[in-house]
Amino acid sequence: MSVYSEQVTFDQLLADCQQLLARGGRQILGIAGAPGSGKSTLAQRLCEALPGQAVVVPMDGFHLANLELQRLNRAGRKGAPDTFDSAGYQALLRRLRQPLNDSRVYAPAFHREIEEPIAGEIGVAGDIPLVITEGNYLLLSDEPWQGVRALLDSCWFLDVDEELEFQRLLTRHMQFGRSEQAARDWIAQTDLPNASRIIASRTRADRCLTLND
Repeated sequence: MSVYSEQVTFDQLLADCQQLLARGGRQILGIAGAPGSGKSTLAQRLCEALPGQAVVVPMDGFHLANLELQRLNRAGRKGAPDTFDSAGYQALLRRLRQPLNDSRVYAPAFHREIEEPIAGEIGVAGDIPLVITEGNYLLLSDEPWQGVRALLDSCWFLDVDEELEFQRLLTRHMQFGRSEQAARDWIAQTDLPNASRIIASRTRADRCLTLND
């Protein structure tokens, strides 16, 4: 495992996915990275380039509901490691590793426009050979996230320029309703502390990548 960031193109990563597919059976590829690193965009691009062969299952589908976060007094830290159902996410990965009798497995999706997960939105057919799962905490080494890494056949860490990351986060938060100052405050108080923890986990990745296109 390397901590050095490789400069790669999308076509190179697509070729790597095709090598995973060549192994046969069900493969699970993880894409980890800090908020704003482009994980979701990369995962979706790869899926679209592999029609009928891949599906994206985001970790974000396991956000705790807003009511539960309020009950736990964690709403102000939404996005931190303890604001997800990590056990549920790992249980889903285990089901996806070995689909029973080629049965369809359903996964939740997260909708930023309502800031809530929706259960059962993503259907993963038993004959889909590649599951791409992306999220912040795939590589954490402490509980309750420690077990995720072993459930992935390969995991990449996506690096990004800090200024680009900040601008992406600022645009995202403002797009979904925050004022510019509220967005900047959330980035400083929530996103950046989470990012520091995520970046510290990158040594557990198979590859650390910087995407050139």
